[in-house]
Formats: sequence, structure tokens, C-alpha cells
Amino acid sequence: MPSLLALQRYYAGIFEFKGYPMHFLLVLLIITFTCLLPANGNVHKDFYIVFLKDHHPLTTGRSILETHLGVLSSIKESEQDASESLVYSYTRSFNAFAAKLSEDEAKKLSDMDEVVSVFPNQYRKLHTTKSWEFLGLTPDSKRNLEVESDVIVGLLDTGITPQSESFKDDGLGPPPAIWKGSCKHFANFTGCNNKLIGAKYFKLDKGHNPNDILSPVDVDGHGTHTSSTLAGRLVPNASVFGLGQGTARGGVPSARLAIYKVCWANSGCADMDILAAFDAAISDGVDIISISIGGETSRYTKDSIAVGAFRAMRKGILTVASAGNDGPMSSTVVNHAPWILTVAASGIGRQLRSKVVLGNGVNISGIGVNTFEPTKKSYPLASGVDLSMNSETKEQSRYCLDNSMDPSKVKGKIVYCKLQAWGADSVIKSLGGIGTVIESDMFQDVAQIYMAPATMVNTTIGKKINDYLHSTKSTSAVIYKSEVIEIRSPFTASFSSRGPNPGSQHLLKPDISAPGIDILASYTPLNSLTGLKGDTQHSKFTFMSGTSMSCPHVGGAAAYVKSFHPEWSPAAIKSAIMTTATKMSSRVDKDAEFAYGSGQLNPTRARSPGLIYDLDETSYIQFLCHEGYKESELAALLGQGPINCSKLIPANGEDALNYPTMQLSLKSDHETTIGVFQRTVTNVGAPVSVYNATVKAPSGVEIVVKPTSLSFTRALQKRRFKVVVTVKPKQDGVFGSGSLTWRSFHHSVRSPIVISNELVVTGTASKL
Repeated sequence: MPSLLALQRYYAGIFEFKGYPMHFLLVLLIITFTCLLPANGNVHKDFYIVFLKDHHPLTTGRSILETHLGVLSSIKESEQDASESLVYSYTRSFNAFAAKLSEDEAKKLSDMDEVVSVFPNQYRKLHTTKSWEFLGLTPDSKRNLEVESDVIVGLLDTGITPQSESFKDDGLGPPPAIWKGSCKHFANFTGCNNKLIGAKYFKLDKGHNPNDILSPVDVDGHGTHTSSTLAGRLVPNASVFGLGQGTARGGVPSARLAIYKVCWANSGCADMDILAAFDAAISDGVDIISISIGGETSRYTKDSIAVGAFRAMRKGILTVASAGNDGPMSSTVVNHAPWILTVAASGIGRQLRSKVVLGNGVNISGIGVNTFEPTKKSYPLASGVDLSMNSETKEQSRYCLDNSMDPSKVKGKIVYCKLQAWGADSVIKSLGGIGTVIESDMFQDVAQIYMAPATMVNTTIGKKINDYLHSTKSTSAVIYKSEVIEIRSPFTASFSSRGPNPGSQHLLKPDISAPGIDILASYTPLNSLTGLKGDTQHSKFTFMSGTSMSCPHVGGAAAYVKSFHPEWSPAAIKSAIMTTATKMSSRVDKDAEFAYGSGQLNPTRARSPGLIYDLDETSYIQFLCHEGYKESELAALLGQGPINCSKLIPANGEDALNYPTMQLSLKSDHETTIGVFQRTVTNVGAPVSVYNATVKAPSGVEIVVKPTSLSFTRALQKRRFKVVVTVKPKQDGVFGSGSLTWRSFHHSVRSPIVISNELVVTGTASKL
């Protein structure tokens, strides 16, 4: 809004130019300024999250709430105003609250001594029968079932379908004694049991979609899918209308589930709800948190998922999160804080394809989930561009967009069109068409589910169709129901977000890759398979793709490892998963480790890694100090006043972090760069053992390890070593990857070493 002084100068100029008496200026000035004031004296307000210094352990939730109201009252007109503006009071794992504030009020709070951080609420996005067998974790794999049934996994998502067969509690005893959570607000739906031991929802934004339910019940299907992928019970004969048939199950079928619904149809996933769910999950007693959600990430200290995951880590809880679906563009990876296990998506060796037979006898193949069998041998085939309403809609009809085609021309035909937006099959069906063939070179590794006969082909096949359409006046085709075919794998999904890490040039992200393409898992009966208007397809199971689907695979593997090592720290479990990953090929994925991290998840090897790279809270703070975080910024993570980085033990090495991977960023292609990495490993294998170093270095890079052999005489013994990476000047590229592998008689412990140009590690990250 313009200032009073600015208005005075503006009108004074006009009155002087027009020759009006100047006493009119005051009257018009008062009228104009009054009209510009917000109605009822209100200013624009948004939701903000406010962190205070951590409360004393003996402080009660009630007194914390009173403290929050007291802080708010100091900047509000009254106690009632403060109470009405408070929407969340986090009283268990955080000393924080969420409130509706003006920008000026937020500024006043941030200047208060007891306040350590204030940041605006953001809204984030949501980011399996064969997959576990593909990873080698079969029903016959070694399990510690008694302990596995004591592992509690918390999922932050869209809720759950409690009546699904995947969440039956047959054979399970009561919840572990450590569990402090509850099951709330299922209304008329089946509630919790000894499998699904906790369910809550969090929604403070008052906007509501009538198709959603204010309860933990999942009306979207995403949360049901991820939950069953992680810890679903065995369900035989699962399929989508016969496709992908087999036994559906999660990675840890005996583990317990706690569900925290934070994502909603009208608003996505709000930071203030995500933090409330972290607060509850930590207090409830979960062991692992899986979150297939993400969004733009700036500083770790102002990222709700990073802050929540840090607080979880302090309580011994590992957070596993999806890397994002903004690939194949570089530097798009999200959830990249070092204390988070960040998961990319890969394929599992199968693809869902439909055969299309043209009227000239040519057979072609397209990708997609088409559950419809044709009732005729052929149907008329036409191009969308030839079915337009008029000349003005001709370009739109090329893409089969809504309101661009003449229904009388579309009726009874299979229509060929190019991809601009999802839903062309819905448009064609609504106009009376029989099916759709869509052309695109994007998403050729992911099967979209269609609500009518449809498939997607690449431009090479698209040219064959186009040539046929112009070769004769009478053209026809038929689309057959999809089939499952075998393909080579693993490979990184085209949509999976890539590094380099936009948050740190010293930290390789993503960490690990896991199946995330065409994953079959449980679904909700409250949504159609496509979620589109007019779709009548419903199924207990469905195929989904995304890093959302790869994340619970790693969450399940983490729970599996914890069932054998309940005492291990979050960093130890993370290290075991990363250093035992199956190496993937840079010839298949040109982005190499920036696409797939340490490689493909290997749960059974992670159970016994031999050596681990462990980390604690202090190590992460040293890393952030090394990264240049201001001492006052670290307060939100720790819940206390400013940290004095200079008083911490000096963090040695290039990255100041005992991480299982190493990344060296070059400042110049024309100068020699030397990076020194200090590492410590802990022996969790045979008490008496020797590990020898094997190094692989890319062209123009020298990697030296000192010492080259590590000897252990007892369990949990630690050994330090140093890795010196020397990169000579190079003209032909900015990336190279090598590795260090520690090998003993029984174990192989591999760490990728990545070299990149500092100039590409810039910017900030952008359904997960």
C-alpha cells in the first residue's frame, strides 16, 4: 500500500498542474488513504511457525501452552486475539507453535530473545508384488520376527485404508510396551488393530474439499499404497484386473504401523501439519519415519521436514524421505539434509505395455495400464488434428485437449494425439471415442493408468502411425489389454530428481535408489484408479510410480535392519543400507551417482554390513558450521540459543562429516584440486577381521587411502583413515566418479567418490 507521504506528493503534483485550489488536496488525500486501508483495520496474515528455546524436560504441556500464549500476547492486542491466532502448540518434541500473523508481527517475534526461529508455513507435494523379490528380500529371507513385531514405523502421508487386507493383524500380539500413541477419528470406518496401532490426522487450514474426510481415512490412495509397500501383510492373488498378479506384501510384514495424515486434497501438505505429525510420532514411540513428501528447500533450519527429521534423529529415529520427481533435470533433489536418508527411484525389470495393430497389419507397442479388452477386431483411426471443431481449435485438437474437437467426428474412433497434458483418454471417452494413442518421448519408462483403452508411444512409432494415416482414406486400429513384459534393470527413473545437491557442494545426494516404477500395492476403494471424473475403475490394488513409492522400500529395509540391530543409531542403519547397495551403471544412467546415489537397495546385505560410518548430533552441527550456517540459524534445530561454532571440536576434512559417500567440488577446471576426507569406521562384523582398501579412480583423478589396511581385534572397535583425492586440470567435462571399497573375507563396504564442478552445484531445489 502506498504511504501517506507518497500520496501527498502525487496529488500535490496534479493539483499544481491543473490549477485547483490546494485546500481540496487534504480532503481527497484523506478519502483516498482511508479507502486503501484494509477492511475493518485488518492486515494480511499468514501462517508462521515459531520456534522457542527448548523447555525444561519437567515442564508440562499445559505450562508450555501458556508460555506460547504469553509470547503471542506480547505482540497482540489482547489475550483473546493471541488465543484466536494460535493454531498449533507443539509441546512434546519441539518447543514451538504455529500462528496466524502479519508480517510485522512475525518480525517482532523474531526479535525476541526467547524466540530462536520464525519462518512462514509452506505447502508441499506428495512425491509393489514383484519389487521385494527383485531386491532379494523374499518371504524365505532370514528374519528376526520377534523383534520385527516390536518395530514401529510411522508414515506421514494421505492416511490409510484400515479395512485393507494388507493391514490385518492375524497372529500379532498387542502393541509393544513402548507405544504411547492412539487411534483417533475413524468415525464409521474400521479402526486400528494390532497391526495398525496408531492413526491421527493433522489439518489446521480451514479449507476443506467435500470429497476428503476429516479423519485418518485415505481417500486419495497414496498413503495406503506407501504403507502397504513398507509393512503390508502377505496378500495372495493381488493384481489390477489380472495385471501384475502375485502376492503383495511389505518389506516387514510383522512390523507395526502408525499413520499420520498430513496431506489433503484442497491444500497439499502444510509445514505446520507436518511438524505436528513429527512432534506426535516422536512422542508416540515410532522407530522409523517414512515420508514421501517434498517441496522447495532453502536452508535446513527453515525446512519443516529437515527440522522434524533432526529432532527425530536426536531421539534415535531414522527419517527416510523421497528425493523428488523433478528429473531428469539436475540439482532438483529435495530432502537432502545429511541426517535424512534420501531415496531415488529405479525400475524393477518389468513394464506394462499394450499391443496396437494398425489396419495395414503393422504391430506397434505402447506403454501404459490399459485394463480393457477390445470387443471388435478394429475401429476407425483418426488424428486429433483432423477432428477439430473449427480452424481456431485445430492446434489444441492436435493434443486432444478439452473443448477442441467435434464430438460427431470423434464418436466411435480411436484417436491419435500428442501429449501436452494428462487426461487425453478422458477427453476422448467423454466425446464418445473408443480409445487413444498418445505420442510422447517423455515418461516412456512409466505406465500411466488409463480410464479407457489407451497407450503411449514414442515419436518413432508416432511417425509410423502418422504415415499410415496419410497413406489411405480408410484407416483403422485396435488397442489390446496391457501385458507385463520383462526388461533390463535396474535403471534410474526418468522422473527421479537428480543431484548435485543444491543444499551443499560437499554432500552427495540422493543417498540410495529403490524400486519406484509401476509398483503394485494396496489402494483405497474411495478413489477411482485414475482419480479422474468419469472413471468407474476401482481396485483393491493399483500401480503407482514416483520416488513416493521408492521411499517406503527403503523405509522397510531400515525397519528390517533395525529388527536385527535394535541398538543401532539412525546413522548406523543409514550407513549399512548405503555401503551394501548394489552398484549401478553410469553407462545406463549418464548422471551416475547424482541419479542413483550409492546404488540399488540390497536389504539382505544391509543386515550385515561389516563396517559402519556412525554419526551423532554434534557431527551434524560441525558440518553445518563448516557449511557456513550462522550460529543463530542453528537454534531452531537444537531448540536453544545461538551455537558458538568456534568452541566445537574442529571438524577436519573436506566435508567435516563422517559420511558413507564423498563428494569433491572443483573450483576450476584449470587448476589442480586436492580434497582430504577424514573418516572413521566401526567394526560390526567378525570381532577379529582385516579389511583392505580397493580404489577405483576416474581419468585424471588420483585417490590415495591411508592406511590401506584396517585391522580389528574386537567388536565395535573403531579405526580412522584418510582419503586424499587429487584432481588434475581437465578440459573435457565436469564430472567423474570413483569408489573406495573396504574388503574382508566376508564383507564388502563400498563408498562412492564423486568429483563435480562447483559451478553446477548452485540454486535451490524445486508428486513426490
